[in-house]
Amino acid sequence: MNKAAEKMECGLCPHGCRLAPGQKGLCGTRINQEGTIHSISYGQITSLALDPIEKKPLYHFCPGSYILSLGSFGCNMKCPFCQNHEISQKGMEVVQGQLSPADLRDIALKTAREGGSIGVAFTYNEPLLNYEYLLEVAPLLKECGQKVVLVTNGQIMEKPLGRLLPHVDAMNIDLKVFSEDGYKWMGGDFTTVKNTIAASVRAGIHVELTTLVIPEVNDEPAMMEEEAKWIRSLDKSIPLHLSRYFPRYRLRTEATPITVLEKLQTVAGKYLDYVYLGNV
Repeated sequence: MNKAAEKMECGLCPHGCRLAPGQKGLCGTRINQEGTIHSISYGQITSLALDPIEKKPLYHFCPGSYILSLGSFGCNMKCPFCQNHEISQKGMEVVQGQLSPADLRDIALKTAREGGSIGVAFTYNEPLLNYEYLLEVAPLLKECGQKVVLVTNGQIMEKPLGRLLPHVDAMNIDLKVFSEDGYKWMGGDFTTVKNTIAASVRAGIHVELTTLVIPEVNDEPAMMEEEAKWIRSLDKSIPLHLSRYFPRYRLRTEATPITVLEKLQTVAGKYLDYVYLGNV
């Protein structure tokens, strides 16, 4: 049988989409092109801005610095409360331009000279979907003394993650909810995100975690205690950011009360050295 006519499996994330020729995966960015899984988001840019590093959020990595932040499109989760759905749930129609790895390196160096940027943060949508691009551009940035930061949902398989980690300096990983059912509701895999966090910590990457606290989803003290205990089993000095939810995209639940965040901060603080509140 002609390989170009066969279904091909994308092995990047736990969905393992089996794609017919010309078919896109659930993420909307990866396609079976003549028998090869190809990234249509390669180098495609939707957002480019200079941000404080604390906005990622990273509080313990080069505090007080600025970083060039870059977004593309697509996501391999379908969170009904997505904060960046205007690009994460869209396709090529939201693209503002394309940058080759060399182009991005040059822009990063210019931004470092003129704006004091320390490197590039791949953020706003799910950066791991642009995996081939990251594998090419991250080493170029590192060679020039630029930092490489990922803000990610952690939905990536062990083998591709292992190839990428040597080129990464810091990550903020979303630990969206500490349950398998919660991850199924959001279109992700609980075990995968835990594996990504653990592997990144073992690799010596600077890791911080974010949990968006949503009423009736992950606002129970018992669940937060479980989460904090698990993080402590890796390293109790990993910073945890508890972020306040506001109605967004398809979810209309009322905003998380600040008192709930403060209570969860106290619970997590029994096990972790650093627990911060965000969006308050």
